[in-house]
Amino acid sequence: MEDVKDRLIDAALDHVPFDGWSEVTFQAAIADAGVDEASALALFPRGAVDLALGFHKRGDNALREALRAADLSEMRIRERITFAVRTRLELAEAHKEAVRRGSTLFALPIYAADGAGAVWNTCDTIWDGLGDPSDDINWYTKRATLSGVYSSTVLYWLGDHSEGHAATWAFLDRRIENVMQFEKLKKQVNDNPVLKPFLAGPNWLLSQVKAPAKMPRVDLPGSWTGRGNTDT
Repeated sequence: MEDVKDRLIDAALDHVPFDGWSEVTFQAAIADAGVDEASALALFPRGAVDLALGFHKRGDNALREALRAADLSEMRIRERITFAVRTRLELAEAHKEAVRRGSTLFALPIYAADGAGAVWNTCDTIWDGLGDPSDDINWYTKRATLSGVYSSTVLYWLGDHSEGHAATWAFLDRRIENVMQFEKLKKQVNDNPVLKPFLAGPNWLLSQVKAPAKMPRVDLPGSWTGRGNTDT
């Protein structure tokens, strides 16, 4: 069935630049892929919306493989995050218009939750691929923060016509720098002996939050395994 999914997505990508992620595209993909409509709907119950999500998930899967193959051992944490976000966008470069049409689709209120979920899953793929060991509130905050960075970078990338997308990579560097500065400030506040007693209650409460249960992680070459790392 994965082969049928890929055939439908590939067929749809020929039509998305003209008709968007729409019912017209979905029906054209069915015809071009030689798949009967019942089978297509079994794989993509909501038609074009699920087809767009399938395209996005395929990009996440490609990113996961790219991170497994990459040697990140000499990179600092910010460089690893930059590498992962940049790789995700470069993987989608050949279908930039499909990403643009997807952004338009998921900007609609009825599909906003689907779009937010897709971005969250991308950021989860990135953190997992970098060997993130967090299993507490940091599991959520890392993905939420990166979701903001990733979303804004995608929007910038879609409108960027600079050579080699140099402007986008500079924008990404600035966004990650902002996050790193915030993490440093947060650490300074938590380490402040004057503020520490006032933060004991909130910090204890946050420490009770646990990440969703997942399969045990396997440390990959170059994986980041430090906790509370603010290396810039």
